[in-house]
Amino acid sequence: MINSISGKIILIKNNFIVVESHGVGYKIFVGSYTLELKENQDVFIWTYQVVRENALELFGFKSFTELEIFELLIGISGIGPKVALSIMDVSTPASLKRAVVSENTDELTKVSGIGKKNAQKIILELKNKIEKIDLINEENNFDIEIYETLEALGFARHDIREVLKEVENIEGDDKIKEALKILGQRK
Repeated sequence: MINSISGKIILIKNNFIVVESHGVGYKIFVGSYTLELKENQDVFIWTYQVVRENALELFGFKSFTELEIFELLIGISGIGPKVALSIMDVSTPASLKRAVVSENTDELTKVSGIGKKNAQKIILELKNKIEKIDLINEENNFDIEIYETLEALGFARHDIREVLKEVENIEGDDKIKEALKILGQRK
């Protein structure tokens, strides 16, 4: 199994990157955070290898926590790696955990192809497992409430993530004001 790869990004596409490590280019399917990456950037990526009859695929994650959640999702009957990646694109690890624990199907039905019935199945399957995942280090300086507020106002997820990095040193209500100001200038 290939559990992680470090190297230089040589290509970025919509849903995958190619990382060159020791002369070998690895195609790694990734979530929307690829918009934050740049070609020729050195990276370390946690990976999950999927072996099928006609394919060998790698799925990549910025953190070990994301990898753990991905593994939980693909352990659910009917949820394949690409659907699991789509779920993780819609939710941060913390918001997914909160949705599962509070049995909020609305968070999961935002994903294309996941209806109310499948969302309930995911919640039922993950409820006891996801509570064990520690998210303390995962959400460092990432304000999930501001993220969800900005998303509800209609801003794109990748824009919100970018802006939240820019305003991470601002405290309190000033953080959302500054984020709104920056997002407003970008439109």
